[in-house]
Amino acid sequence: MTKTLTELRATAPWLLHVSTDIVIFTIREGELRVLLRRRYSEAMSVTCWALPGGYLGPVEPLEQCAQRTLAHQTGIDDVYLEQLYTFGRPDRHPKSRVITVAYFALIPWERVCAESAEGVPHIAWRHVDALPDLYLDHAEIIDQARQRLVSKLQYSTIGFEFMPEQFTLGELQCVYETILGEPLDKRNFRKKVLAFGCVEDTGEQRRNGSHRPARLYRYTAPGEVLYIK
Repeated sequence: MTKTLTELRATAPWLLHVSTDIVIFTIREGELRVLLRRRYSEAMSVTCWALPGGYLGPVEPLEQCAQRTLAHQTGIDDVYLEQLYTFGRPDRHPKSRVITVAYFALIPWERVCAESAEGVPHIAWRHVDALPDLYLDHAEIIDQARQRLVSKLQYSTIGFEFMPEQFTLGELQCVYETILGEPLDKRNFRKKVLAFGCVEDTGEQRRNGSHRPARLYRYTAPGEVLYIK
């Protein structure tokens, strides 16, 4: 008698598991940081740092799984979320076959401070260049997410996802320089950003320290990444 797929899953759950893992970036104090959570791995019998993530429910869409696990494990929701890559090496998990669909998300630090993840002992925001030993292949997942972020910065407005509602062009330039890891020419950067056609002058100014007041701008397509021709 041939077993149905449901029966096979019930009697041999080791055949295949599908999960989602989320790389969520923020920028703090001029550093690109990624959120990690401390978890206990029964398969490896160790406590280690890992990305937020969890197994896919039987009738759950992938993105919904990513959103659910991120909110449940970190308290963070309503953020820009993009599918990154599928990681499925047969040996990536020591006990069973686990395929994970990775996502990456971006959030301004100003929002992080208001979230329940801030100050929770099992949560940490770590500099991408100073990561601890990570669970499974999570270091590889973070590296691919970082590469995607750097690449998309060249042809989209993804960098605006790190900005608060109002910002100066100098603050935006600092975000770009942090991600790219190199200084940018101030005049050329401002000319390029204003040519995007998606930032508007609020008519307000802000003084940072002893510097002259700087104009405040806002992004006209919040929550949406536009592609630059």
